[in-house]
Amino acid sequence: MSYLQYTTHSHARKVRSLYKQAIRLLQSYYESFDRYEFRYQAVVMRARFDENKNETDLRKAKKLLLDGQKELFLKSHAQPMKFAESPGGVAYQRHFPPPDWILDTWHPYEKAQYPEYFALREIRKKEFIDRWEKQYGKGDHEVDH
Repeated sequence: MSYLQYTTHSHARKVRSLYKQAIRLLQSYYESFDRYEFRYQAVVMRARFDENKNETDLRKAKKLLLDGQKELFLKSHAQPMKFAESPGGVAYQRHFPPPDWILDTWHPYEKAQYPEYFALREIRKKEFIDRWEKQYGKGDHEVDH
């Protein structure tokens, strides 16, 4: 249920988020074929936000925010632009980093090429195990060597 909002955001943060989403929407429409038109539309969008940046009446500011969110929804793009490595992008998690335990399977000759790294790694592993045992205790199934 990650779609449920469980933190409160300030009005200013919501406005900044709306502005960023509006600029990304403009990129979806204009960036692919006309960079200059996109920049012009981005300046116009910034001017629309700057017109109301000093609004002190919270009811009016809230209504402006809701109207902006509604307009953003109504003008949403059929295929919004996404960065390739971002969630939803074509290359998201394409190159998943290997797990740390892979280094434990290296041959000693391979480890000998990086002596300082593996010496520090062994110290960090021992610190991690000691911290774990201090916090959770030793397991009953462990055998002392």
